[in-house]
Amino acid sequence: MAIGRISTDDDHELPWWQAPRSAVVREGGTRENRLHGMAGGRVSLRKNSRDATRERAQRALTHNGRSRVCLVSGLLVLVLTTAALGYFGIGDLTSAFTFPGRLTGAVLVAVAFTAFLGTAALVDHWLFQTFPNSGLVALLGAFLALLANLTLFFELLANADSNRWKVLFGTLMLGSAWTVIVLWRTLTTIPTPKRVATALLATIVIAVGNFGYQNLYLPSQREVRPVIKLTPGDPVTSPDRKEFSVPVDITLENHSDKSFDVLGTEFHTMAQRVSMSPKDLLLQQWRSDAEQWKSFEGTHPLSRREIHQPGELVQAQPWMPYGTSIAANDTVAARVVVQLPMNTSYDQVAFYASAHLTRKDRVSLQNLDFQGYSWHSEKLSQRVKRLQGYDYIAYQSRLHENNAIDENTRDPRYVTVYWRFDAHGSSIIETIGTEDGKDEPKKSTEDRYGVRIVETGPVERILWDIKHKQ
Repeated sequence: MAIGRISTDDDHELPWWQAPRSAVVREGGTRENRLHGMAGGRVSLRKNSRDATRERAQRALTHNGRSRVCLVSGLLVLVLTTAALGYFGIGDLTSAFTFPGRLTGAVLVAVAFTAFLGTAALVDHWLFQTFPNSGLVALLGAFLALLANLTLFFELLANADSNRWKVLFGTLMLGSAWTVIVLWRTLTTIPTPKRVATALLATIVIAVGNFGYQNLYLPSQREVRPVIKLTPGDPVTSPDRKEFSVPVDITLENHSDKSFDVLGTEFHTMAQRVSMSPKDLLLQQWRSDAEQWKSFEGTHPLSRREIHQPGELVQAQPWMPYGTSIAANDTVAARVVVQLPMNTSYDQVAFYASAHLTRKDRVSLQNLDFQGYSWHSEKLSQRVKRLQGYDYIAYQSRLHENNAIDENTRDPRYVTVYWRFDAHGSSIIETIGTEDGKDEPKKSTEDRYGVRIVETGPVERILWDIKHKQ
């Protein structure tokens, strides 16, 4: 005996979400059911009910106003996703600085093309039913659009400045998720079992993630930092023997496969008077002298017999033009000449050299243009304004991000290079920030934009042999 509800033709005219659900209770009836019940089994009509629901949904697709709203909404989501992913994908594919960036662009273009095919398949599935698998193609396009929109949404939440892009991809993420659900419920057959499809998808995601981490992410995170070497040469005296000069060779060696842009290079020479005590200094006197060295260029004297006077700056200059490039596995050499009078009162000189660089795989520079002097210009960053008692010469350049997503969703950044001068030396400070003066933290400057500071020194040269020749 079967107790249930018999559906009529009028029921088939209702939309699938409004059609009443059938409730069937079977209590034996056929020989097969009796045998199955004797074995302790249970008959489930869940699959048949789901198939019937999908069949009713298929018949209702073209006969309901709400169905047309679903179609238009799904088309809008897929078209906007195609346009947004294509825009970013083509930008990365043609202009990204690194291979991972170009690969990301290719993936976005492929997903955009799949979403475009899904748009056409959605129209056929909803209206014409020309191709039997158009629903599956539309579902695949919507699912890939969901993954891409979800990934980009969280990427923008972490890095983007533009709220418009965040709202757009947040809306597309929700819309593509809703489209996937609607398409899934309208399909009559799924050729692959769900568990097999889920396992295959999870395997693909894990394999792609592992490949990207091992071969794309880790290589980009390897530390690369050139090396600077200072080599003083033999001194040369002037014809009248009133002056002498010491040539200093500066060599920058880039033993990596990354290229760099030069923000600024600096070389300076500090001269010192050093006398020797015949016996150890008293402990309190040594401590007092050591405490004074915290404000001077150099290191604390470790000997208790050397009496160091504060160093004096005798020469400071750049040794390489700013804005130039250093190629991968390249070596750059320069020579600087330091001149002093023969009757100098200094006992030794110390040479220092530094280079402030940016990795070309992280950021691109425009021309570094002269910005002004600190005593004439008010355009100083907040970080520099907090440092009192120094004079600055400033240069500035517009930065370009290494991928199309950050380039279009982040506010323009500028790098400002400051030459800082005081009585005891010179140095270079760089800041990266927006046009309104908001500076990036130091970690972001190093990690995101690849700023590297390479220094060497002090390399000391005793002057006693030169003064003895006099």
